[in-house]
Amino acid sequence: MNPLRALVRRPGRLAAEASALLIAVVVAFPLYWMVLSAFKPAGEIESSEARPWTPAPSLDSFRRVFGQQEFGRYFLNSLVVAGCVVIASGLIAFLAATAVTRFRFRLRTTLLLMFLIAQMVPVEALTIPLFFLMRDAGQLNTLGSLILPHIAFSLPFAIWMLRGFVKAVPQALEEAAYIDGASRARFLWQILFPLVLPGLVATSVFSFISAWNDFLFAKSFIISDTSQSTLPMALLVFYKPDDPDWGGVMAASTVMTIPVLVFFVLVQRRLVSGLGGAVKD
Repeated sequence: MNPLRALVRRPGRLAAEASALLIAVVVAFPLYWMVLSAFKPAGEIESSEARPWTPAPSLDSFRRVFGQQEFGRYFLNSLVVAGCVVIASGLIAFLAATAVTRFRFRLRTTLLLMFLIAQMVPVEALTIPLFFLMRDAGQLNTLGSLILPHIAFSLPFAIWMLRGFVKAVPQALEEAAYIDGASRARFLWQILFPLVLPGLVATSVFSFISAWNDFLFAKSFIISDTSQSTLPMALLVFYKPDDPDWGGVMAASTVMTIPVLVFFVLVQRRLVSGLGGAVKD
């Protein structure tokens, strides 16, 4: 590269890197303050003098969180709901994306447009109709009332995203597999599925975060049986309008964040390639 051109482009690159760093700091600051508050003693949290560090970290807030009798059950329920949503939505989206990409049928374009329209409807506007639907189906106060809506809301995005990955697989590869004697099912699971896996990982992250952090459905559909509640509902134990336990709220929020970070670390490489493939398409 021409040295003069490199010098001209360097200020722009430095400005872009500085902007990215500033945005990262702004985004990460609430997370940092949450973890910091979780380790602060109760008196220091409510102090009017805010300090960006704590000289004497305390685990009292975490002891109160893990001392809650139902906290472990809430954590397990959240894992079940998020796991079922990720697996079911990923499997259905993969099959649906393959169908709308590889097969030609009437109203195929209309179906794809309906997926987009479904994403435009606010979730809050559908909560009351979903409540009556779950009540008539006998699913209130069950984990099914949390799993089914999240699967439905995750599918439009997942199908649209996976459609680009399925479309990127050459048709000649499928024809070569059939010539070699592979059945349609064998091509689907042994050839196409590994190629689309990065896209599945990318969609699974969004599905997992949506199901894991859900509070609206858990508050609306789990009414009387608290044993079916999920982890976001544990925050209500510590948040009381008259006397909120901010240390408990921050500690519970920190515990809630850990599985999301672990899941992200495990799939980050495939996530980057998956998002890159989606942008390329």
